[in-house]
Amino acid sequence: MTYYSAIREFIAENFLFRADAAIDDSQSLLESGVMDSTGVLELIAFLETTYGITVADSEIVPANLDSVERVSVYLASKLKAA
Repeated sequence: MTYYSAIREFIAENFLFRADAAIDDSQSLLESGVMDSTGVLELIAFLETTYGITVADSEIVPANLDSVERVSVYLASKLKAA
């Protein structure tokens, strides 16, 4: 499973509660109401636990965590830097 697929699956299992709910990969998770600030913390815990990375406070910004695409790019950059 790729990072992208794992992130998408995590978001679907934890934040999309309707069977017909779907998100576009570039869709803002915050602006669309898929996640709130608590959801962002859950996503960070998933990333840190699953991939052994540390998300610094300064990295908790929409540019890194506001869509499936952005999270995937951010995660890939963190893993590459490790």
